[in-house]
Amino acid sequence: MFGHDIIVMGTSAGGLKALGAILGALPSDIDATVFIVQHLAADKPSILPKILTDIGSLPASHPSDGELIQKGRIYVALPDYHLLVNEGSIRVVRGPQENRFRPAIDSLFRSAARAYGTRVVGVVLTGYLDDGTVGLQAVKKCGGIAIVQDPDEAEYPSMAKSALQYVKVDHCLPLAKIPDLLVRLSNEPASTEGSYPVTEEIEAESKIAEQQMNTQEFLKTVESIGTRTTYTCPECNGSIWQIGDSEPLMRFRCHIGHSYTANVFLAEQTQNLENSLWTAVRVMEEKVTFLRHLSEQMKNYNLMTTATKYEDNAKNMDKEVIAIRELILNGFATKRAIDEAGEE
Repeated sequence: MFGHDIIVMGTSAGGLKALGAILGALPSDIDATVFIVQHLAADKPSILPKILTDIGSLPASHPSDGELIQKGRIYVALPDYHLLVNEGSIRVVRGPQENRFRPAIDSLFRSAARAYGTRVVGVVLTGYLDDGTVGLQAVKKCGGIAIVQDPDEAEYPSMAKSALQYVKVDHCLPLAKIPDLLVRLSNEPASTEGSYPVTEEIEAESKIAEQQMNTQEFLKTVESIGTRTTYTCPECNGSIWQIGDSEPLMRFRCHIGHSYTANVFLAEQTQNLENSLWTAVRVMEEKVTFLRHLSEQMKNYNLMTTATKYEDNAKNMDKEVIAIRELILNGFATKRAIDEAGEE
């Protein structure tokens, strides 16, 4: 009988301190494997495995695609690559971002739940926004254990609060108490696998993350688990489906594979709108400059009526540019309100 020996952890801002507190206290003989996603910059190398190896008793590494899973090890997601778990092996793939992240916590948690069911322990730690909530839901649906860092002690409590709001969490603990709980759970027999079948939604989204389907299969897969909307994907402008519309946590996925919870989707729309407005400002300012250039040319040829016409057009457009700039600047207040709503 297996224990809860597949431990998946997700964190973002403030994560290094949290991971150090937990992994530094785990014994070298723990009968489990730990998988970690921390949001990191895509264009910078990660030294997280070395740091975790130095502060604890378990060896940590960035796994390679297809690497076999070994007990008593820590596997850390590479920057800009999803870390996925198959039965007995690891996938490292550069699939579409989920909630603007690659690696994404949700994709790791979901893949582990699909492969190992009741043996999985999902741990959500400090971080911004709500990556990890959907993945923790998948862990619970497949019979696993859900652990969340106490948001009152989390450096950035948003991820923990989101998980507590939308998931029936088994344990909400301060960091100091999580290591002993993980050791105890690893020694407790997991319940029967068959009592928690993998849902169609988890199976489909796991396949999407692995990117092992052709275009037609992708479309059929997303259609099978979602409802097509009139919105477009903020990342690729493709059609987008609402997934699990009976769930309280609204989320979306396009047929390419980009995935968003409602808060992130709204933030992306806001950002795209701002980008479009800045583009409009640039184009209009170029036109203002060109109109004034034409006006000067007409003056050189003593065509004063035409010159005045061009100058008047430039002045009117200047006013429109100022109005759009004010709209963008006032929009920052709206954006802050959206961000604050997502933190609640």
